[in-house]
Amino acid sequence: QVQLVESGGGLAQPGGSLRLSCTASVSALNAYSRGWYRQAAGKERELVASIVPTGRTSYADFVKGRFTISRDNAKNTVYLQMNSLKPEETARYYCYIRWDPFGSNDWGQGTQVTVSA
Repeated sequence: QVQLVESGGGLAQPGGSLRLSCTASVSALNAYSRGWYRQAAGKERELVASIVPTGRTSYADFVKGRFTISRDNAKNTVYLQMNSLKPEETARYYCYIRWDPFGSNDWGQGTQVTVSA
Protein backbone atom coordinates (compact mmCIF):
# COMPACT_ATOMS: atom_id res chain seq x y z
CA GLN A 1 0.00 0.00 0.00
CA VAL A 2 1.49 3.29 -1.06
CA GLN A 3 1.67 6.10 1.47
CA LEU A 4 1.08 9.67 0.32
CA VAL A 5 2.32 12.46 2.54
CA GLU A 6 1.07 15.98 1.91
CA SER A 7 2.54 19.21 3.18
CA GLY A 8 2.38 22.91 2.50
CA GLY A 9 -1.09 23.79 3.72
CA GLY A 10 -1.79 26.62 6.09
CA LEU A 11 -3.23 30.09 6.24
CA ALA A 12 -3.17 32.42 3.27
CA GLN A 13 -4.69 35.81 2.72
CA PRO A 14 -7.15 36.37 -0.12
CA GLY A 15 -5.09 36.84 -3.24
CA GLY A 16 -2.17 35.01 -1.69
CA SER A 17 -0.35 31.83 -2.64
CA LEU A 18 0.51 28.45 -1.22
CA ARG A 19 2.34 25.44 -2.63
CA LEU A 20 1.26 21.96 -1.67
CA SER A 21 3.48 18.90 -1.95
CA CYS A 22 2.58 15.22 -2.05
CA THR A 23 5.31 12.59 -1.80
CA ALA A 24 4.67 8.93 -2.51
CA SER A 25 6.44 6.19 -0.57
CA VAL A 26 7.10 4.22 -3.76
CA SER A 27 8.01 5.10 -7.31
CA ALA A 28 4.98 6.62 -9.00
CA LEU A 29 6.55 6.95 -12.42
CA ASN A 30 4.03 4.63 -14.05
CA ALA A 31 0.93 5.70 -12.18
CA TYR A 32 -2.08 6.27 -14.42
CA SER A 33 -2.84 9.59 -12.77
CA ARG A 34 -1.86 11.73 -9.82
CA GLY A 35 -3.38 14.91 -8.56
CA TRP A 36 -5.39 16.82 -6.02
CA TYR A 37 -8.95 16.95 -4.74
CA ARG A 38 -10.39 19.25 -2.14
CA GLN A 39 -13.27 19.05 0.26
CA ALA A 40 -14.80 22.02 2.02
CA ALA A 41 -16.90 21.63 5.15
CA GLY A 42 -20.32 20.24 4.27
CA LYS A 43 -19.46 19.75 0.62
CA GLU A 44 -18.47 16.87 -1.58
CA ARG A 45 -14.89 16.18 -2.53
CA GLU A 46 -14.06 17.74 -5.90
CA LEU A 47 -11.22 17.27 -8.36
CA VAL A 48 -8.87 20.23 -8.60
CA ALA A 49 -6.05 19.13 -10.91
CA SER A 50 -4.38 16.03 -12.28
CA ILE A 51 -1.25 15.00 -14.16
CA VAL A 52 -0.49 11.87 -16.16
CA PRO A 53 2.84 10.21 -17.06
CA THR A 54 3.07 12.08 -20.37
CA GLY A 55 3.01 15.32 -18.41
CA ARG A 56 -0.41 16.32 -19.64
CA THR A 57 -2.29 18.28 -17.01
CA SER A 58 -5.97 18.88 -16.40
CA TYR A 59 -7.68 21.49 -14.24
CA ALA A 60 -11.12 22.18 -12.90
CA ASP A 61 -12.57 25.30 -14.48
CA PHE A 62 -12.62 27.11 -11.15
CA VAL A 63 -8.80 27.00 -10.81
CA LYS A 64 -7.67 27.39 -14.42
CA GLY A 65 -5.12 30.14 -14.80
CA ARG A 66 -4.45 30.28 -11.05
CA PHE A 67 -3.29 26.81 -10.00
CA THR A 68 -0.47 24.79 -11.51
CA ILE A 69 0.20 21.11 -10.98
CA SER A 70 3.70 19.77 -11.54
CA ARG A 71 5.82 16.80 -10.57
CA ASP A 72 9.35 15.74 -9.74
CA ASN A 73 9.66 12.09 -10.70
CA ALA A 74 13.01 11.70 -8.98
CA LYS A 75 11.36 12.68 -5.69
CA ASN A 76 8.06 10.85 -6.32
CA THR A 77 6.44 14.20 -5.59
CA VAL A 78 3.57 16.14 -7.08
CA TYR A 79 3.08 19.84 -6.38
CA LEU A 80 0.13 22.18 -6.52
CA GLN A 81 1.01 25.85 -6.81
CA MET A 82 -2.03 27.88 -5.83
CA ASN A 83 -2.12 31.58 -6.64
CA SER A 84 -4.80 34.24 -6.26
CA LEU A 85 -6.49 32.22 -3.55
CA LYS A 86 -10.08 32.98 -2.63
CA PRO A 87 -11.82 32.55 0.75
CA GLU A 88 -14.21 30.03 -0.76
CA GLU A 89 -11.24 27.80 -1.51
CA THR A 90 -10.81 27.07 2.16
CA ALA A 91 -10.85 23.28 2.29
CA ARG A 92 -8.88 20.19 3.06
CA TYR A 93 -6.77 19.29 0.06
CA TYR A 94 -6.10 15.63 -0.64
CA CYS A 95 -3.59 14.20 -3.03
CA TYR A 96 -4.33 10.94 -4.77
CA ILE A 97 -2.69 8.38 -6.97
CA ARG A 98 -4.40 6.00 -9.32
CA TRP A 99 -2.40 3.13 -10.75
CA ASP A 100 -4.72 2.12 -13.57
CA PRO A 101 -7.79 3.62 -15.27
CA PHE A 102 -10.19 1.11 -13.67
CA GLY A 103 -8.78 1.17 -10.18
CA SER A 104 -9.62 3.26 -7.17
CA ASN A 105 -7.60 6.13 -5.80
CA ASP A 106 -5.11 5.87 -2.98
CA TRP A 107 -5.35 8.96 -0.79
CA GLY A 108 -3.16 11.05 1.42
CA GLN A 109 -4.34 12.26 4.81
CA GLY A 110 -5.04 15.75 3.49
CA THR A 111 -3.68 19.15 4.32
CA GLN A 112 -5.81 22.08 5.47
CA VAL A 113 -5.83 25.28 3.44
CA THR A 114 -7.52 28.30 4.99
CA VAL A 115 -7.93 31.51 3.02
CA SER A 116 -8.85 34.38 5.28
CA ALA A 117 -7.94 37.97 6.02
